[in-house]
Amino acid sequence: MKQKQKYRAVGVMSGTSLDGLDLVLCEFLHGKNAWDFTILKGTTVLYSDKMKNELALVHKLDAYSFVEFHRRYGKFIGDEVANFVEAEIDIDLVASHGHTVFHEPEKGVTFQIGCGAQIAAACGIRVVSDFRTLDIALGGQGAPLVPIGDSLLFGRYDACVNMGGFANISYQYGNERIAFDICAVNIVINEIVQKEFGIPYDNNGGLGAKGKVNNDLLKELNDLAFYGLSAPKSLAREWVETAFTPILKKYEGLNKKDLLATCYHHFAQQIAKVLNQQQIKSCLFTGGGTFSHFLMQLIGKYSSAELVIPDKQVIDFKEAIIFAFLGVLRIQEQVNCLSSVTGASRDNVGGSVFI
Repeated sequence: MKQKQKYRAVGVMSGTSLDGLDLVLCEFLHGKNAWDFTILKGTTVLYSDKMKNELALVHKLDAYSFVEFHRRYGKFIGDEVANFVEAEIDIDLVASHGHTVFHEPEKGVTFQIGCGAQIAAACGIRVVSDFRTLDIALGGQGAPLVPIGDSLLFGRYDACVNMGGFANISYQYGNERIAFDICAVNIVINEIVQKEFGIPYDNNGGLGAKGKVNNDLLKELNDLAFYGLSAPKSLAREWVETAFTPILKKYEGLNKKDLLATCYHHFAQQIAKVLNQQQIKSCLFTGGGTFSHFLMQLIGKYSSAELVIPDKQVIDFKEAIIFAFLGVLRIQEQVNCLSSVTGASRDNVGGSVFI
């Protein structure tokens, strides 16, 4: 079947930091064995307090309520997509990552809520969703998924790091793309700031910059077993709850700015360690964590790599851009999930299609 050379696709992304729903409309052009893209428009739909609370607690629902919320959240996404595209025409597809609720690949379990059928019914556009489950069935981690987009859309950089709820890295090693989650970032910082300071996030890392590092806590965090594992490996909320948070609770009496400062240094050291170990010369940084001047300064302090910060649209929407691209590859029946990244038994074409 002859493939189109140009696609207009909407990418939809909801991260673990619960900032909101990212929507981006892109045009992808394939020519001379290379892909290029143009961002036509993008927006972030901030979650209401009610929706944010529901997403934070959805993993505790009974089975029926969980399925009902999966359906309702899918309709919410579809309605927001319909509002976003408005009078736009000739849109080929919507690609939705969904919101990760469960992710324990060692148990063969992953689930991203946001029913694809409900999205398609609400917006009237072909939808690709549920990108992870085939890879999990093939013995992979089901994550990270963005590395093939890093390779084909941002390959001019030695590596790409995205800092959202978690920090992940993608880089070329010989003929293979290697990628893995490095550490938690905003999922930890935001929870501390919201609980202890009553604000949504630490603007520019200003609160953390005023604290002092607690070396005992820093050592305990740096000694977490996950950091010694070989790739492929991935992180999720469950790991934070069972491995990271119990260490923080041992230091409940610590000044909260010192707690933040120690976490920032820990995250920066883990990210820099990977960059230095892989001898990365230039690294593209995206995701909400990139806006933390304090965190970026610390990574620069601990790493010898050139830290490249793109324009705000790419920072804000890179993962949504890549999910739109993964949807294009799915429609083309081209590989969109790499076994070199996830550890699956083979490369695969992930995603369920709803028309």
